Amino acid sequence: MLKQRVMTALVLAAVFVLALFYLPVPLFSAFVATIVLISAWEWANLSGFSKPWQRVIYVALQAVCILGVAYFIGIIQPDATLAVGATERYQAVLLVGCSWWALALLWVQGYPSSALLWGRRVMRALMGFFVLIPTWAAFSYVRSHDSGAWLVLLIVAVVAAADIGGYFVGRKFGRHKLAPNVSPGKTWEGFLGGVAANAIVGAVLWLLTGNALWAVIALVITTSLASVLGDLLESMVKRERGIKDSSSLLPGHGGVLDRVDSLTAAAPVFALILIALELRFG
Repeated sequence: MLKQRVMTALVLAAVFVLALFYLPVPLFSAFVATIVLISAWEWANLSGFSKPWQRVIYVALQAVCILGVAYFIGIIQPDATLAVGATERYQAVLLVGCSWWALALLWVQGYPSSALLWGRRVMRALMGFFVLIPTWAAFSYVRSHDSGAWLVLLIVAVVAAADIGGYFVGRKFGRHKLAPNVSPGKTWEGFLGGVAANAIVGAVLWLLTGNALWAVIALVITTSLASVLGDLLESMVKRERGIKDSSSLLPGHGGVLDRVDSLTAAAPVFALILIALELRFG
Protein backbone atom coordinates (compact mmCIF):
# COMPACT_ATOMS: atom_id res chain seq x y z
CA MET A 1 0.00 0.00 0.00
CA LEU A 2 2.82 2.42 0.87
CA LYS A 3 4.57 1.73 -2.43
CA GLN A 4 1.33 2.32 -4.32
CA ARG A 5 0.74 5.54 -2.41
CA VAL A 6 4.25 6.82 -3.12
CA MET A 7 4.08 5.95 -6.82
CA THR A 8 0.73 7.69 -7.19
CA ALA A 9 2.07 10.78 -5.40
CA LEU A 10 5.12 10.93 -7.67
CA VAL A 11 3.02 10.65 -10.82
CA LEU A 12 0.60 13.33 -9.62
CA ALA A 13 3.44 15.66 -8.67
CA ALA A 14 5.14 15.19 -12.05
CA VAL A 15 1.94 15.85 -14.00
CA PHE A 16 1.16 18.95 -11.93
CA VAL A 17 4.66 20.44 -12.23
CA LEU A 18 4.79 19.83 -15.98
CA ALA A 19 1.38 21.44 -16.46
CA LEU A 20 2.30 24.35 -14.20
CA PHE A 21 5.56 25.28 -15.91
CA TYR A 22 4.99 24.20 -19.51
CA LEU A 23 1.35 24.95 -20.25
CA PRO A 24 0.44 28.51 -21.24
CA VAL A 25 -1.93 30.27 -18.86
CA PRO A 26 -5.17 29.46 -20.78
CA LEU A 27 -4.31 25.76 -20.96
CA PHE A 28 -3.24 25.67 -17.32
CA SER A 29 -6.60 27.23 -16.46
CA ALA A 30 -8.27 24.46 -18.48
CA PHE A 31 -6.10 21.89 -16.66
CA VAL A 32 -7.30 23.21 -13.29
CA ALA A 33 -10.88 23.23 -14.60
CA THR A 34 -10.50 19.53 -15.43
CA ILE A 35 -9.38 18.80 -11.86
CA VAL A 36 -12.30 20.85 -10.56
CA LEU A 37 -14.79 18.91 -12.70
CA ILE A 38 -13.39 15.57 -11.53
CA SER A 39 -13.78 16.88 -7.99
CA ALA A 40 -17.35 17.89 -8.87
CA TRP A 41 -18.06 14.30 -9.88
CA GLU A 42 -16.93 13.22 -6.42
CA TRP A 43 -18.76 16.06 -4.66
CA ALA A 44 -22.02 14.98 -6.27
CA ASN A 45 -21.65 11.67 -4.45
CA LEU A 46 -20.79 13.47 -1.19
CA SER A 47 -24.00 15.43 -1.71
CA GLY A 48 -26.00 12.20 -1.92
CA PHE A 49 -26.44 12.15 -5.70
CA SER A 50 -24.80 8.79 -6.39
CA LYS A 51 -26.45 7.73 -9.64
CA PRO A 52 -24.25 8.29 -12.72
CA TRP A 53 -26.82 10.42 -14.55
CA GLN A 54 -27.20 12.67 -11.50
CA ARG A 55 -23.46 13.12 -11.23
CA VAL A 56 -23.15 13.88 -14.95
CA ILE A 57 -25.77 16.62 -14.63
CA TYR A 58 -23.96 18.05 -11.60
CA VAL A 59 -20.61 18.10 -13.42
CA ALA A 60 -22.28 19.75 -16.42
CA LEU A 61 -23.73 22.47 -14.19
CA GLN A 62 -20.30 23.07 -12.65
CA ALA A 63 -18.81 23.33 -16.15
CA VAL A 64 -21.44 25.87 -17.19
CA CYS A 65 -20.67 27.86 -14.05
CA ILE A 66 -16.94 27.84 -14.81
CA LEU A 67 -17.65 29.08 -18.33
CA GLY A 68 -19.91 31.79 -16.94
CA VAL A 69 -17.25 32.98 -14.49
CA ALA A 70 -14.61 32.84 -17.23
CA TYR A 71 -16.82 35.02 -19.42
CA PHE A 72 -17.43 37.43 -16.53
CA ILE A 73 -13.72 37.73 -15.82
CA GLY A 74 -12.76 37.98 -19.47
CA ILE A 75 -9.12 37.50 -18.70
CA ILE A 76 -7.79 34.41 -20.48
CA GLN A 77 -5.63 36.11 -23.09
CA PRO A 78 -3.21 34.57 -25.63
CA ASP A 79 -0.34 36.66 -24.24
CA ALA A 80 -1.07 35.41 -20.69
CA THR A 81 -1.52 38.91 -19.27
CA LEU A 82 -4.33 40.27 -17.14
CA ALA A 83 -7.00 42.03 -19.17
CA VAL A 84 -8.04 45.54 -18.18
CA GLY A 85 -10.45 45.31 -15.26
CA ALA A 86 -9.94 41.57 -14.85
CA THR A 87 -8.36 41.90 -11.41
CA GLU A 88 -11.45 43.65 -10.05
CA ARG A 89 -13.71 40.96 -11.51
CA TYR A 90 -11.49 38.24 -10.08
CA GLN A 91 -11.65 40.02 -6.74
CA ALA A 92 -15.45 39.92 -6.81
CA VAL A 93 -15.45 36.15 -7.41
CA LEU A 94 -12.84 35.58 -4.71
CA LEU A 95 -14.77 37.70 -2.21
CA VAL A 96 -17.78 35.46 -2.73
CA GLY A 97 -15.57 32.41 -2.22
CA CYS A 98 -13.91 33.72 0.94
CA SER A 99 -17.24 34.86 2.37
CA TRP A 100 -18.48 31.32 1.87
CA TRP A 101 -15.52 29.95 3.82
CA ALA A 102 -16.36 32.29 6.71
CA LEU A 103 -19.80 30.67 6.82
CA ALA A 104 -18.25 27.22 6.45
CA LEU A 105 -16.12 27.86 9.55
CA LEU A 106 -19.28 28.40 11.60
CA TRP A 107 -20.79 25.19 10.23
CA VAL A 108 -17.68 23.17 11.00
CA GLN A 109 -17.58 24.58 14.53
CA GLY A 110 -21.27 23.78 15.05
CA TYR A 111 -21.27 20.25 13.64
CA PRO A 112 -23.29 18.03 14.05
CA SER A 113 -25.99 20.57 15.00
CA SER A 114 -25.19 22.69 11.93
CA ALA A 115 -26.17 19.81 9.65
CA LEU A 116 -29.75 20.95 10.14
CA LEU A 117 -28.84 23.90 7.90
CA TRP A 118 -26.79 22.18 5.21
CA GLY A 119 -27.40 18.44 5.54
CA ARG A 120 -29.95 18.08 2.76
CA ARG A 121 -28.73 16.88 -0.63
CA VAL A 122 -29.55 20.11 -2.45
CA MET A 123 -27.71 22.21 0.12
CA ARG A 124 -24.65 19.98 0.01
CA ALA A 125 -24.70 20.14 -3.78
CA LEU A 126 -24.89 23.94 -3.62
CA MET A 127 -21.92 23.97 -1.24
CA GLY A 128 -19.87 22.28 -3.95
CA PHE A 129 -20.18 25.32 -6.22
CA PHE A 130 -18.82 27.65 -3.53
CA VAL A 131 -15.99 25.21 -2.80
CA LEU A 132 -14.88 24.45 -6.35
CA ILE A 133 -15.56 27.45 -8.60
CA PRO A 134 -13.52 29.98 -6.53
CA THR A 135 -10.71 27.41 -6.45
CA TRP A 136 -10.55 27.46 -10.23
CA ALA A 137 -10.72 31.26 -10.30
CA ALA A 138 -7.98 31.59 -7.68
CA PHE A 139 -5.50 29.34 -9.46
CA SER A 140 -6.26 31.01 -12.79
CA TYR A 141 -5.62 34.45 -11.30
CA VAL A 142 -2.41 33.51 -9.49
CA ARG A 143 -0.99 31.74 -12.53
CA SER A 144 -1.62 34.86 -14.63
CA HIS A 145 1.09 36.78 -12.77
CA ASP A 146 4.61 37.09 -14.14
CA SER A 147 5.84 34.78 -11.37
CA GLY A 148 2.58 32.88 -11.37
CA ALA A 149 4.01 29.38 -11.57
CA TRP A 150 6.15 29.98 -8.49
CA LEU A 151 3.24 31.56 -6.65
CA VAL A 152 1.10 28.51 -7.35
CA LEU A 153 3.92 26.40 -5.95
CA LEU A 154 3.94 28.67 -2.91
CA ILE A 155 0.27 27.88 -2.26
CA VAL A 156 1.07 24.18 -2.45
CA ALA A 157 4.10 24.66 -0.19
CA VAL A 158 2.04 26.49 2.45
CA VAL A 159 -0.55 23.71 2.46
CA ALA A 160 2.18 21.06 2.63
CA ALA A 161 3.92 22.86 5.50
CA ALA A 162 0.63 23.05 7.42
CA ASP A 163 0.06 19.32 6.86
CA ILE A 164 3.61 18.24 7.70
CA GLY A 165 3.99 20.51 10.72
CA GLY A 166 0.57 19.52 11.94
CA TYR A 167 1.24 15.81 11.51
CA PHE A 168 4.56 15.63 13.33
CA VAL A 169 3.75 18.06 16.13
CA GLY A 170 0.31 16.56 16.60
CA ARG A 171 1.70 13.04 16.70
CA LYS A 172 4.30 13.99 19.29
CA PHE A 173 2.43 16.48 21.48
CA GLY A 174 -1.23 16.26 20.47
CA ARG A 175 -3.58 16.16 23.45
CA HIS A 176 -6.43 18.58 22.84
CA LYS A 177 -8.86 17.83 20.02
CA LEU A 178 -9.34 20.55 17.41
CA ALA A 179 -12.69 19.40 16.01
CA PRO A 180 -13.58 16.05 17.63
CA ASN A 181 -16.96 15.76 15.91
CA VAL A 182 -15.46 16.38 12.48
CA SER A 183 -11.91 14.98 12.48
CA PRO A 184 -10.98 13.29 15.78
CA GLY A 185 -7.33 12.89 14.76
CA LYS A 186 -6.65 16.63 14.55
CA THR A 187 -5.39 18.46 17.63
CA TRP A 188 -4.76 22.05 18.63
CA GLU A 189 -1.10 21.19 19.13
CA GLY A 190 -0.88 19.90 15.56
CA PHE A 191 -2.70 22.98 14.32
CA LEU A 192 -0.16 25.22 16.02
CA GLY A 193 2.64 23.06 14.62
CA GLY A 194 1.37 23.79 11.13
CA VAL A 195 1.20 27.51 11.88
CA ALA A 196 4.78 27.44 13.21
CA ALA A 197 6.01 25.62 10.10
CA ASN A 198 4.43 28.29 7.93
CA ALA A 199 5.90 31.07 10.05
CA ILE A 200 9.25 29.70 8.90
CA VAL A 201 8.01 29.61 5.29
CA GLY A 202 6.91 33.25 5.65
CA ALA A 203 10.26 34.32 7.09
CA VAL A 204 12.15 32.67 4.22
CA LEU A 205 9.81 34.28 1.69
CA TRP A 206 10.36 37.68 3.29
CA LEU A 207 14.12 37.28 2.98
CA LEU A 208 13.77 36.38 -0.70
CA THR A 209 11.39 39.20 -1.66
CA GLY A 210 11.10 42.93 -1.14
CA ASN A 211 7.70 42.77 0.52
CA ALA A 212 7.04 43.94 4.07
CA LEU A 213 7.39 41.23 6.71
CA TRP A 214 3.89 41.76 8.09
CA ALA A 215 2.37 41.43 4.61
CA VAL A 216 4.21 38.20 3.82
CA ILE A 217 3.31 36.71 7.20
CA ALA A 218 -0.32 37.74 6.71
CA LEU A 219 -0.35 36.03 3.32
CA VAL A 220 1.28 32.79 4.44
CA ILE A 221 -0.30 32.34 7.87
CA THR A 222 -3.83 33.21 6.74
CA THR A 223 -3.50 30.81 3.82
CA SER A 224 -2.24 28.17 6.24
CA LEU A 225 -5.24 28.65 8.53
CA ALA A 226 -7.62 28.44 5.58
CA SER A 227 -6.07 25.17 4.40
CA VAL A 228 -7.05 23.52 7.69
CA LEU A 229 -10.63 24.68 7.23
CA GLY A 230 -10.75 23.19 3.73
CA ASP A 231 -9.65 19.83 5.10
CA LEU A 232 -12.16 19.97 7.95
CA LEU A 233 -15.06 20.91 5.69
CA GLU A 234 -14.58 17.90 3.42
CA SER A 235 -14.16 15.67 6.48
CA MET A 236 -17.45 17.03 7.82
CA VAL A 237 -19.35 16.38 4.59
CA LYS A 238 -17.85 12.88 4.28
CA ARG A 239 -18.83 12.12 7.87
CA GLU A 240 -22.38 13.27 7.19
CA ARG A 241 -22.44 11.11 4.04
CA GLY A 242 -20.98 8.15 5.94
CA ILE A 243 -17.96 7.50 3.70
CA LYS A 244 -14.21 7.55 4.28
CA ASP A 245 -12.91 8.72 0.88
CA SER A 246 -14.47 10.88 -1.82
CA SER A 247 -13.69 8.08 -4.33
CA SER A 248 -11.11 5.40 -5.11
CA LEU A 249 -9.79 7.12 -8.23
CA LEU A 250 -6.22 7.59 -6.96
CA PRO A 251 -4.59 4.35 -5.79
CA GLY A 252 -3.55 4.66 -2.16
CA HIS A 253 -4.93 8.20 -1.87
CA GLY A 254 -8.69 7.98 -2.24
CA GLY A 255 -10.24 10.60 -4.47
CA VAL A 256 -9.12 13.84 -6.06
CA LEU A 257 -11.06 15.82 -3.46
CA ASP A 258 -9.13 14.05 -0.73
CA ARG A 259 -5.94 15.50 -2.21
CA VAL A 260 -7.15 19.02 -2.98
CA ASP A 261 -9.53 19.72 -0.08
CA SER A 262 -7.06 21.99 1.71
CA LEU A 263 -6.32 23.86 -1.52
CA THR A 264 -9.99 24.67 -2.10
CA ALA A 265 -9.92 27.05 0.86
CA ALA A 266 -6.26 28.06 0.73
CA ALA A 267 -6.16 29.19 -2.92
CA PRO A 268 -9.01 31.75 -2.83
CA VAL A 269 -7.69 33.24 0.42
CA PHE A 270 -4.15 33.45 -0.98
CA ALA A 271 -5.34 35.09 -4.21
CA LEU A 272 -7.56 37.62 -2.43
CA ILE A 273 -4.77 38.68 -0.06
CA LEU A 274 -2.41 38.91 -3.02
CA ILE A 275 -4.80 41.40 -4.59
CA ALA A 276 -5.67 43.29 -1.41
CA LEU A 277 -2.09 43.85 -0.26
CA GLU A 278 -0.74 44.40 -3.79
CA LEU A 279 2.18 42.09 -3.09
CA ARG A 280 4.88 41.83 -5.73
CA PHE A 281 6.93 38.76 -6.52
CA GLY A 282 9.52 38.70 -9.26
